[in-house]
Amino acid sequence: MKQVFLISLFLLVTLTACQSSVEEITGKEVTTADGSYKNITPADLDTMLKNKNLILVNVHIPFAGNLADTDLSIPYDQISAPENLAQLPADKDAKIVLYCRSGRMSEIAATELVSLGYTNIWNLEGGMVAWEQTGREIEK
Repeated sequence: MKQVFLISLFLLVTLTACQSSVEEITGKEVTTADGSYKNITPADLDTMLKNKNLILVNVHIPFAGNLADTDLSIPYDQISAPENLAQLPADKDAKIVLYCRSGRMSEIAATELVSLGYTNIWNLEGGMVAWEQTGREIEK
């Protein structure tokens, strides 16, 4: 009986230690001409959404679905239009996470926002494709 308890305790401690917290997510830094943004995995974004202190933006065109909790849809090639920038937080240090279908459009949008002085930009690497490949759902 003592062995079962010890094994259960060990598994509980191990599983708890393996879970990431939002503070631990650092992403993979991508340097641009004007600064940098961070690429994150679907697992990272899933963790970040549990304590949602970010603006989640779908930049894919044409529309191909949304991740749950998406705040805005702004076409990647129009992200810097005044009417679209007005939808983003005025604080250029606010955490903004971008995604598209495969990751390429969101990389372009991330680079553009960095060039405009935004300092806390995150990109879902691999986009909705990577999200779905990890068993997560897309809202159609």
